[in-house]
Amino acid sequence: MTGGEALVATLISHGVTQAFCVPGESYLAVLDALRREQRRIRLVTTRHESGATFAAEAYGKLARRPAVALVTRGPGASNGAIGVHTAAQDSTPLLLCIGQVPTRAKGREAFQEIDYHLMYAPIAKAVFEPSSPEDVADFTARALRLSVSGRPGPVVLVLPEDITEGAAGDVRIPEGAPRFRVVPSPDAVAQAVALIQAATRPIVIAGEMVAFDDATDELLRFAEASGACVATAWRRQDTFPNNHEAYIGHFGTGRAQFQREAWKECDVVIAAGSRLDDVTTEEFTLLRADQRLIHIHPDPSILARWRADAPIPGDPGVALAALSAALRTPPPAERRAWRRKIHAAYDAHATPGHVVARGAVDLARVVETVTATLPPDGIVTNDAGNFATWVHRYHRFTRPATQAAPSSGAMGYAVPAAIGAKLARPERPVVAFVGDGGFLMTGQELTTAVQEQLPIKVIVCDNSAYATILMHQHKRFGPEAIYGVRIQSPDFAAVARAYGAAAFTVEKTSQFVEAWAAALKHDGPALVHVQTDIQDISAAGPLNA
Repeated sequence: MTGGEALVATLISHGVTQAFCVPGESYLAVLDALRREQRRIRLVTTRHESGATFAAEAYGKLARRPAVALVTRGPGASNGAIGVHTAAQDSTPLLLCIGQVPTRAKGREAFQEIDYHLMYAPIAKAVFEPSSPEDVADFTARALRLSVSGRPGPVVLVLPEDITEGAAGDVRIPEGAPRFRVVPSPDAVAQAVALIQAATRPIVIAGEMVAFDDATDELLRFAEASGACVATAWRRQDTFPNNHEAYIGHFGTGRAQFQREAWKECDVVIAAGSRLDDVTTEEFTLLRADQRLIHIHPDPSILARWRADAPIPGDPGVALAALSAALRTPPPAERRAWRRKIHAAYDAHATPGHVVARGAVDLARVVETVTATLPPDGIVTNDAGNFATWVHRYHRFTRPATQAAPSSGAMGYAVPAAIGAKLARPERPVVAFVGDGGFLMTGQELTTAVQEQLPIKVIVCDNSAYATILMHQHKRFGPEAIYGVRIQSPDFAAVARAYGAAAFTVEKTSQFVEAWAAALKHDGPALVHVQTDIQDISAAGPLNA
């Protein structure tokens, strides 16, 4: 058995069934081992390393277990870094395997050599590098266990060429083990319960660990037991059913007036599995000194970032279940009436018609049509960009594991993420919303979907600009300061057809229903090119540019 074979055998023993790659000469032995195990691990070859790591990240987010991304040394590892950073900020399990120069050449600036321990230290949970073929299996097992332990995240495994090609002997392949559960202490639960019972207007912020822990049911029971409102953290809208009376919307970029009014009345905050990132907390300014904070998270380093009155080290599922069991008296009727009022305001806010489109295409109606045609378990991926605010505002997420979006704001995410999502949940339809700028970064992965026969549907929102930056220039310096952000879009429908997908063009709102129906009917990948006006820059309102 070679080191490459030991790697693949360990992946299989730990339940890994999906890999993504751009092939490289530095890990030929691994590719050969994967070839011989292709019935047990599906290898998808992407067109760029960012596509491989983005797809692996989305797969991990929706499957709740890691996929493997394989890249070659130097340029390949650099290209793949964006997906690793995305996985780190989204708390997503991922294993990145990097082919490395032979051990005898290390430290001499060999061809494409990089010190990956230095390169990836800030954005990966760990960087492992076996020093012999015999070590590969053990290091791989450690990396996979670490990727899902505590707060999940990306782990990097560096594989020198001679280590994967060398003989590992009769090495023992470690067996996979269940993830360790972090159970809260009774004292921490009791302290939190006392705060909840004394509260008048509690609000939950549901975050990334609720998704990974598949704890939506526990959160629902807690919402019923406590009478609290539930908001979802930045791009975690699928952690709580948006049609429930407790739901008060998404804490994304900007806040609706009804949310600000509710927050003014809030006296106890329950951060359930959220790291309380800067978007959710409006650059870390959201929490007031007079509010009490209950913070549930399995990672003590996350809890240490905040002044919590009741920190609860634990997985959100078991913690929320313990809190619900300890809340033995029904919540006050006025608390439930308060949250029904706020949910009604959310419901009105999330209904198209408030923002009048200036251009010929109303993206609110586009999202409304997509929502109406998707089953409740349909998956939506979205890219970075202002166009995504229309998705965040108007699409209703009612089931867990139906959203994949980068909290890091990484452009180019949506199309490769749709591929990863479809492989993680093949029985579900997958729709990717992407801007023109994001598609021009990774849209070539549509050819990957064609080759792999993955019937993803892509909606390109095209305003011929890097519109988020344009918006900031306009707000800060005025319309005369718009510079360096206009881009010339191609005919995206023609591009998609050249890639082998079906494609349709929408120039006005009335055309979308027919185009979308045709895209859904097509049994393979399909793209709808939606031409929008730069004035309709976001769901917050028009921009006169």
